[in-house]
Amino acid sequence: MIDSGTTAWMLVCTALVLLMTPGLAFFYGGMTRAKSVLNMMMMSFVSIIVVTVAWVLYGYSLAFDAVGDGSGFINKIVGGLDYLGLSGVFNAVYEGLILEGGNVTAEAAAADNFPLMVFSAFQLTFAIITVALISGAIADRAKFGAWVVFSLLWATVVYFPVAHWVWGGGWLTQLGIEDFAGGTVVHINAGAAALALALVLGKRKGWQKEPMRPHNLTLVLLGTGLLWFGWFGFNAGSELAPDQTAGLAFMNTQIATAVAAGAWMLVEKLRDGHATTLGVASGAVAGLVAITPACGFVDPWAAVVIGLLAGVACAYAVGLKYKLGYDDSLDVVGVHLVGGVIGAVSLGFFAAYPFLPGQNKGILIEGGQISQLGLQVLGPVVVGLYSFVISWILGKIIDKTMGFRIPEEAEVTGVDITTHAETGYDIGTFHASGVTSSNGPAPAPKKVDA
Repeated sequence: MIDSGTTAWMLVCTALVLLMTPGLAFFYGGMTRAKSVLNMMMMSFVSIIVVTVAWVLYGYSLAFDAVGDGSGFINKIVGGLDYLGLSGVFNAVYEGLILEGGNVTAEAAAADNFPLMVFSAFQLTFAIITVALISGAIADRAKFGAWVVFSLLWATVVYFPVAHWVWGGGWLTQLGIEDFAGGTVVHINAGAAALALALVLGKRKGWQKEPMRPHNLTLVLLGTGLLWFGWFGFNAGSELAPDQTAGLAFMNTQIATAVAAGAWMLVEKLRDGHATTLGVASGAVAGLVAITPACGFVDPWAAVVIGLLAGVACAYAVGLKYKLGYDDSLDVVGVHLVGGVIGAVSLGFFAAYPFLPGQNKGILIEGGQISQLGLQVLGPVVVGLYSFVISWILGKIIDKTMGFRIPEEAEVTGVDITTHAETGYDIGTFHASGVTSSNGPAPAPKKVDA
């Protein structure tokens, strides 16, 4: 039987998570220079197109088709082929049968049934935004066509298998790693890939020599608001049921995000003498990232600690690119990779499972086990290394074949006009008379006596 309430809840959460990718487009677009804003936003929007097609054809099957009992070697690495083209999905029911240590998880056993197609759509939105996140590291200098090819290849050989490892009954699932809503699958995965591509493409022309400040901080704040709003579907929706754990995930998301934004502002005030709008936006995103893997598993006081750690650590981590010499344009590594690691590892310390008795708890909680901390370290290390290596290889192959970086002249002119034949802002021509004209010759100025 289909539970209509759960189905409605999951449809809303799916829409919220999809909204996050346009929100990311605003967030990233505002952080670039004006001559690249459209290209930056297009990289997010085209991710929706590419990943949706791949997901329908084979992605969902590779990620979530658990063959048999999941004990075979191949199925520990990647899913089966029963759901190609979403065959067998449209009339099936999601019953939460995801393996963990060979058993059905406690939360899955308690889940209300809803259409498997809705579950597939929900997971699709995660795949989309993970790919889009990577683009921030290569702003201003990547060929649009090369990005499209990379998006398809990366989703196929990195995201779909990793989603299977952690969420689809794969080997990390069976070991017992915890990742409530995507700290490892989404943020560490994307952050490691972003670092690899930043190294493949190299530094922007004039990096650290010319000012490359965000051109529109109002867009950044708009994007932050949309991300924050959509993230409630991202985190609370990952419970797959409107229950107590979903409520806990919702509240912990708000707590950690607010604390991280405040912590980043405080770091800026103490370090630089002023708090900035870019800082509060970046801090909020860092908090959202860090609480994602833990939101349904920790008590609210732990969400405060995680938010504080993320806000402070990421505020300093974004400066590592200047010391280490890699040009991560929009701080994907400093926020998503570092924030994701903080959130994933924090579960080994703070996991309490208030509504899931019998689970392995963190070492700072009564009855906690150090083995869980080991698993929470293992997951980020394995996924991070896999994503980095494969992304670097894919980037190099694309660069050697079709070229990944735009020509220097196009980079100086601006990728918007050279690639898309558009500009983000057409404000016309301002004349001495005070008249604005976007078409035709300017009016002759009136003669004024001295």
